[in-house]
Amino acid sequence: MRLPIGLLVASVAAGLLSVAATLLAMPAASLQFGLVSLLALLGYVLANRGVRRVRWAVAAGIGLLAVVAAMRLFWYQEQVDGAGRLTYGQGVSKTAMLAHWREMIDQERLAALGLALGVLCLAAGALALPSRGRRRGVATTVLALLLLACFGLNSARNFGRYPLLDLLGTVWPALLAALVAMGALALSGWRADRRWLLPVGLFLLSLATARAYSDLARVWSGWWIQAKPADGVVLTLGVMVSTSTEGFPQVSRAIEEAIALAGPGLAAVGALRSSRRG
Repeated sequence: MRLPIGLLVASVAAGLLSVAATLLAMPAASLQFGLVSLLALLGYVLANRGVRRVRWAVAAGIGLLAVVAAMRLFWYQEQVDGAGRLTYGQGVSKTAMLAHWREMIDQERLAALGLALGVLCLAAGALALPSRGRRRGVATTVLALLLLACFGLNSARNFGRYPLLDLLGTVWPALLAALVAMGALALSGWRADRRWLLPVGLFLLSLATARAYSDLARVWSGWWIQAKPADGVVLTLGVMVSTSTEGFPQVSRAIEEAIALAGPGLAAVGALRSSRRG
């Protein structure tokens, strides 16, 4: 088996193990296998032949996503080795709880920034492909516009509830990642080969970035409600930050993990194939 194919097989196998670990509520193993999957995919991209500007842009994008995965694994290990569980009402003040919550938001913002940079690199690699002028580009443009409309309608619900500038000041990296992924999806139909790996990968990547935005906005809005309650409203802080995952099996989380790993993988493979056939 040639080295590139072997690395691609290793990436797929590690990705499947990551999804299985998520399904079985094993977050540490899921993060580890996810990181291995991205690193193997990075090796596959670097070992492949193709247009240099496409290959290096895609490699940079996958590398940044691997860095994000490594940071998430490090933060998880910190939580396991440190506080473990942090519950308001059990010897922890509200101020300390909110400070810990804010630290988690800052970590998610940093991860979202890395995601945005990775998506920008993948988009640059896709846009560096030669234009084929095919009608299928219309299909990806329409799909991206529909996805953008759904994303906008879902996001607009938060705009009237919370201060817009404060919200955007927190979620802008994830918002940028989602918009760039959808923009790349719109243009991918004109540059993809007949197998459609690139558009499918960018579609899944758009879903993953939209989910990242939704998660970050939800966590920040929860913090905002607890930190700055309305006048006359008394809130009880009952939020618990835990390193364990409750519930079994974790079907929805496993699906999200599959989308998050399959999107960059298909986009990378599709971009390399399209560059060789361009």
